[in-house]
Amino acid sequence: MHGNLLDSNVLIKLIRREQRIENIFLGWHAQGTELFISVATRTEIIAGMHPIEEERTLRLLNSLVSLSVDDNIADQAGRWIYLYRRQGIQLALADTIIAATAWAHGLTLVTSNAKHFPMENVNVLAVNY
Repeated sequence: MHGNLLDSNVLIKLIRREQRIENIFLGWHAQGTELFISVATRTEIIAGMHPIEEERTLRLLNSLVSLSVDDNIADQAGRWIYLYRRQGIQLALADTIIAATAWAHGLTLVTSNAKHFPMENVNVLAVNY
């Protein structure tokens, strides 16, 4: 599978209509880049959405392909949490599931918080502002 897996912070910027990320998003569409989200991202977005943003948020989420968590993804996320904790690095469960989803599907993880994804075998594209 080829394409981009969008992190929650990128979706929030799209929902809030931040021009720079909207331009990047439109560029991906023009290039035919497939866009995906993890179900963990969907959960984070729904949990934090403002009522006034609900329609726009659901329209955006429903326009993307949601990828489920399977045993392979769950196991890899657990391995990373264990490995990095032993190094004194605390990873968030949702972030490790998102990273493991990108890893399992061979997708580029697009985020504005690259430091949340130190895993060497995950292709991360940092879109910083």
